[in-house]
Amino acid sequence: MSEFQLYFGLGTEHILDINGYDHILFVISLCVLYILVDWKKVLVLVTAFTIGHSITLALATLQIISFDSALVEFLIPLTILITAVSNLFKSPGSDGRIQMNYLFAAFFGLIHGMGFSNYLRSLIGKDSSIATQLLAFNLGIEVGQIIIVGVFLIIAAIFISLFGVSRRDWNMIISSAIAGIAITLIIENKYW
Repeated sequence: MSEFQLYFGLGTEHILDINGYDHILFVISLCVLYILVDWKKVLVLVTAFTIGHSITLALATLQIISFDSALVEFLIPLTILITAVSNLFKSPGSDGRIQMNYLFAAFFGLIHGMGFSNYLRSLIGKDSSIATQLLAFNLGIEVGQIIIVGVFLIIAAIFISLFGVSRRDWNMIISSAIAGIAITLIIENKYW
């Protein structure tokens, strides 16, 4: 197995690991407003998130920036809460502010990237050439996120198309549940 394959696999496993469900919740909260036919929009949205977290992941792993990890662990569920609550005020299928969604996904990705960096830095150690590892890890995370989105959009299609759940109700139920979990995570990781 090549080094690229190793870090690609680690990135994919890291995002799909149920113990890291905070990132899974964030990805789901990004795409809950969409349905399967919107897959291109969702792909761009998830990629915007990946670009954001790739930037801070690289900067933090290379130790160009540093941060208080307790603050990041508090901010990650806060980004989930903000995204989920904002979904409650949006109409599923409306494209009016889609470019803002991309900007928010990229900005929140910056915060999530700092959370990934501790994990990646512990894997890489003191290796001086980490470009391959960073690229592979980020691509692995992107593929993992696409898997999450694909599974979620299929589940949404089943509930909306087969069981007749309205898109509005689907959004309200999923976003409210995610917001509730995010509040619990915020309390567990309180920074004050």
